[in-house]
Amino acid sequence: MRNFLRQVRISVSVSALLALLLGLALTALLFVSVRGVESQARADQFKREATLRINAVSGGLSDAIEQLMVVNQLFNTVGVVSREQFHSFTAPLLARYPELQALSFQRVVSDAERPAYEARQRRRAPDFAITEFISERHEPAQKRPYYNVVEYIEPVAGNGIALGLDTAALTTYGDARSRSRRNGRVTATGLLSLVQYRGFHTGFLVLAPVYQRQAAPDSASPGQRAVIGETAAVFRVDHLIHTLLGNARLLDQPGMSINIYAAGAAQAAQLAFSNGKAPPPATSALLPGWLLYDHPAPVNALFHVAQEPWFIEVTGEPRSIIASHAGSWYALLGGVFSSLLAAGYVYSLVSRRSTIERVASERTAALQFANLRLTEDLALRKRTEKALRLREKVIEVSANAVIICNAQAPEYAVEYVNPAFEKLTGFYAAEVIGKSLKSLQGDGHDQQNIDEITAALREQREGHAVVRSFRKDGSGYWNDLFIAPVRDDAGAISHFVVAQYDISAVMRFEAELEYQANHDVLTGLANRHLLAERLSSAIAQAQRAGTELWVVFVDLDRFKFVNDTLGHEAGDAMLRVLGGRIKGAVDDGDTVSRMGGDEFVLVLPGRPGDGDGLRVLQRIMDAVAEPLRIQAHEFFVTCSLGVAVYPADGGNADTLTKHADIAMYRAKEMGRNTYQFYCPEMNARTLERLQIEADLRHALERNELVLHYQPQIDVGSGAIVGMEALLRWEHPVLGTVSPLRFIALAEEMGLIIPIGAWVIRTACLQNMAWQKAGMARLRMAVNLSARQFTGKDLLQSVGDALEESGLEARYLELELTESMVMSDVENTITILRMLKQLGVHLAIDDFGTGYSSLSYLSRFPLDVLKIDQSFVRDIAVGADAAAIVVSIISLAHSLRLKVIAEGVETAAQLAFLREHGCDEVQGYFFSRPVGALEFESLLVHATCTMD
Repeated sequence: MRNFLRQVRISVSVSALLALLLGLALTALLFVSVRGVESQARADQFKREATLRINAVSGGLSDAIEQLMVVNQLFNTVGVVSREQFHSFTAPLLARYPELQALSFQRVVSDAERPAYEARQRRRAPDFAITEFISERHEPAQKRPYYNVVEYIEPVAGNGIALGLDTAALTTYGDARSRSRRNGRVTATGLLSLVQYRGFHTGFLVLAPVYQRQAAPDSASPGQRAVIGETAAVFRVDHLIHTLLGNARLLDQPGMSINIYAAGAAQAAQLAFSNGKAPPPATSALLPGWLLYDHPAPVNALFHVAQEPWFIEVTGEPRSIIASHAGSWYALLGGVFSSLLAAGYVYSLVSRRSTIERVASERTAALQFANLRLTEDLALRKRTEKALRLREKVIEVSANAVIICNAQAPEYAVEYVNPAFEKLTGFYAAEVIGKSLKSLQGDGHDQQNIDEITAALREQREGHAVVRSFRKDGSGYWNDLFIAPVRDDAGAISHFVVAQYDISAVMRFEAELEYQANHDVLTGLANRHLLAERLSSAIAQAQRAGTELWVVFVDLDRFKFVNDTLGHEAGDAMLRVLGGRIKGAVDDGDTVSRMGGDEFVLVLPGRPGDGDGLRVLQRIMDAVAEPLRIQAHEFFVTCSLGVAVYPADGGNADTLTKHADIAMYRAKEMGRNTYQFYCPEMNARTLERLQIEADLRHALERNELVLHYQPQIDVGSGAIVGMEALLRWEHPVLGTVSPLRFIALAEEMGLIIPIGAWVIRTACLQNMAWQKAGMARLRMAVNLSARQFTGKDLLQSVGDALEESGLEARYLELELTESMVMSDVENTITILRMLKQLGVHLAIDDFGTGYSSLSYLSRFPLDVLKIDQSFVRDIAVGADAAAIVVSIISLAHSLRLKVIAEGVETAAQLAFLREHGCDEVQGYFFSRPVGALEFESLLVHATCTMD
């Protein structure tokens, strides 16, 4: 009996121990399983949160850079943008995107343009100068071929220090600028220091080139188009990323570290932003780290900022399971407790029969299974709650307005609106929850495409429409509205989600672009595009009604004089005033457009060939001819009009415009300040002019241009002391063409630069050839055109001609007119001084016909004054002309200048000039301009007869 009892006790102990060990083993297995699920859930949650921050940073950067593209589109669409336009356009963008440090426009200014450019800018800012940043100080920019000057920057507050800064001196811009100009796309710089702040601030710029609108055809590649500047967005990285993450409520997450590098990988030198610092993971020598700690893997992403790779890395600190996870603890403690209970239960009942043992075993197994199911339910519930909280948070931080309404027609009562809805509409959530969705739509007559949304609700499907809605204060706004149904667990549609995106700024911008696409920026009149539409429509109406239609081409007379004397700003002011006068002289139903420059085209429908139509033309001429005051100067401007009549002069818009243009040129030939109606005979004149233009393009390469030379005679000795080179065109059909017929054309066509360079080179070579042949060393005078004088290649052209020919610079004399040197005095002085440094002589031609100021004339480094032949012609018969000539000679000598009289044709004129001390003369009295061979004959005789 004693042995039996001992065996029973041993059996009971072993059974209880086995039960305990089995319970603990199952508990350990359950703990490991639950722990693995929790660790994975933690890793998934961390990855989602990290992805939210990555998307917030990359998306925010893209949105901010997109604003630069909007500003750049303004420049490439509009062309010249004033400071006020730039401020008005960028103000809403900067208000909407506070992460932008600044938006700026940088203009390309050549060294030759620098003085005039700084002078223009000082009219607005007296202390303005082109500067560069040296040793943390602004210094005047060093001389370089081109400058990239910060001309506009918004906001000015806090960024005004950058105005006038030459960014060409900053090497950090070089690669980004060259790439953006090469491919025509937005490009980001590397990290750099911003001049707006003292010390080092990590920042960067995003650049986009601005092209000259008519520099090249639209089909030209970006690298081939003329760049006038670039728009730039300035970012301070710490402020930018703090703003992006802060606005999204994603900043300063405990246990999370964010590092952003301005490079394609994690490089310490390119660290742009860092927030938080994760400690190294805790490890255990006996157990895997994930069993006791949550340490999610870092989340990395590579994205591009304006074509430049950026790298972002989000890491999390290890967290002990004691700090966060209750599920695994519940499983562990419950399992241990259950094991102990099971062991005790087995210990107390194992001595019973097998039936009792089997029941106990079954109950233990059932308890373990129930414990496992409970653990799984707890884990599932926790994951579901976290997913719901994440979705709720995403909706709360969304920048778009979100509405959730039920699917019960016809009210569709609102059950939820997010904060973005309150900010967009001005309605608080309490004011709209429970109300009908339709009550938020406003008046039906103000809606567009609302039927699509109503149909989507009725048919319980997705819908999309652009809708004009109204805020609480009654102001309207445009929004892009999306609606989608939501199904419940049974598959039935229980709710609708409505998302609104405010596109008011886009709609306003599109309206502005449409206006700018159809109107002239300077005058506000219709442009070529709108003119073509209205003229085609007017022709169609005239055809249906059987009436006439007048197309009037208006060109201002002597407008170029205003531009040349007072500058383009004064010319623009004149165009604005005269455009308004012309519009006021016609009826409201008439169209007034500006074709460009000083040319206007009018469409006058329903004008019969009677006195009424002629009175309209006279009103236009009278309105233009009224006195006009610009910059303290009074002008009297006239205009020439050409008229083409539909249907007699053409049946389409192009033909009528062309014929009106031809008639206008005929009006100019008739003496200006008049009007001419088109007639077919005018085409012959136009065709002749076109033929001359076409032939002139090839005259230089075909060697049709030649130089004639007219001697200049010393009045005292009678010796030839110089000659003037005069251009002639030996046309194969028309014969010798006078410069009066083709020089003006060459100016208009831009051919005067290569032709002028050829004249200087040929004259220098010919003069050197005569000197090498043993003839006298004479001065060669060459005329410069206005465009040639202001061209950037003038000094290079003169220097190359002297170097190639070997001619000493003192034997070359360059002649300029009064109007050329007085148009921009300061710039003229600069150019003349550079020419004098070459050693050439400088002369003022046709003196007395302009309006030279003696104070300015004394500042010009001149050698010779040439009296215009109109005064010389009348000195023997007119007292006024004689007095003017005497005054010019006296003035020149007082300034230590030589005097040459042009157009001397009689002995009486020569005697008068000799009596009053004129130094040199030239004219038909001595010789006409002759070819090189004939001029050699003159040189052989060396001295001309003076009596």
